[in-house]
Amino acid sequence: MEFGLGYIGVGIAAGIAILGAGLGIGRIGGSAAEGISRQPEASGKIQTAMIISAALIEGAALFALVIAFLAAGTLNDAVKAGVEKAKTAVSAPAEGK
Repeated sequence: MEFGLGYIGVGIAAGIAILGAGLGIGRIGGSAAEGISRQPEASGKIQTAMIISAALIEGAALFALVIAFLAAGTLNDAVKAGVEKAKTAVSAPAEGK
């Protein structure tokens, strides 16, 4: 059984989650700065909305990373089970000889 592609998939999933979170928070920060520069009197409300949105995006990214790490742990368990199965298959005596 080949598990290498599974590990590549876990790495890609974690990378895309972090990349998406970084882009999302960057866009929020840029839009907030633009909004504050247009209406300085609304800076408090804009900053509050920006912080809440950034926290929600960070939470979603963290959740995606936890899922990726759980998938990697599942792959590790499958690899260990496959190795143990291969060891018993190799060490078992051949029948009929």
